[in-house]
Amino acid sequence: MDYNLCDINTVERLLKKHGFKFSKALGQNFIVDEEVCPRMAEFLCAGEDTGVLEIGAGVGVLTKELCKVAKKVVSVELDRRLYPLLEETLADYDNFELVEGDIMKLDLNALIKEKFASCKTVKVCANLPYYITSPVIMLLLEEKLPVTEIEVMVQKEAAERLCAEMGTRQAGAVTAAVNYYGSAEQLFEVGRSAFIPSPKVDSEVIKITLYGEPKYDIESEKEFFRLVRAAFAQRRKTLVNSLSSTLKIPKQNVSLALYELGLDENIRAEKLTMDDFVKLYEYLK
Repeated sequence: MDYNLCDINTVERLLKKHGFKFSKALGQNFIVDEEVCPRMAEFLCAGEDTGVLEIGAGVGVLTKELCKVAKKVVSVELDRRLYPLLEETLADYDNFELVEGDIMKLDLNALIKEKFASCKTVKVCANLPYYITSPVIMLLLEEKLPVTEIEVMVQKEAAERLCAEMGTRQAGAVTAAVNYYGSAEQLFEVGRSAFIPSPKVDSEVIKITLYGEPKYDIESEKEFFRLVRAAFAQRRKTLVNSLSSTLKIPKQNVSLALYELGLDENIRAEKLTMDDFVKLYEYLK
């Protein structure tokens, strides 16, 4: 049976049937806008040889649209209460597979190798709970998965930070990570009324296109991002004070590095470009 999962009455009836109640702890907000998920599937540009790893299936409204455009869709879902519901709502799609578990704890490289062996390209798609946006994005980037794109719906403020230009006020440590591994773009906004229950903020869909090869030649990515996180840890402080207090680097060493790089001694982390961070790391390492 092909359920209309954008109809609130249908969704509420299904949830009641399976005894499901929304969990605030899991940040659950299900999409019920009939235009959002088809647009996400269209922007993902999946094809007959493309596999899609979905993070969090919900009731399956986005999953259904992904199944229509991709060769195979594998959804990782943490909430066991949704498993019987998804078996019902996605029964008509033989290219769908549910994986039970926590995306933060699974071996994603092994999962992708096993589940998408028949696919030439793999992409990630998700409507991410707000509370776990940055950890999931960082996981997907740092694991260096064999994926070409990451398309996610996140809180509007998070979208602006993820897609910000380095050297601007909105940039942060996660912005640097996105710029290091790929390039991000904002696709379209999604109002709070598109969900049940309605969140208190609006959302936005973004896409991160990953580089095939590393753009920067870094000796230790771990140490580089340790420097970046320390730089943004105390945003109101100057870079000299922030790195000194967080990493215990002598202030004179940081000041000398900034001087050698032609940067103001009183500069803050948000003013540094990606190239500035790379040069600073090379100088201080």
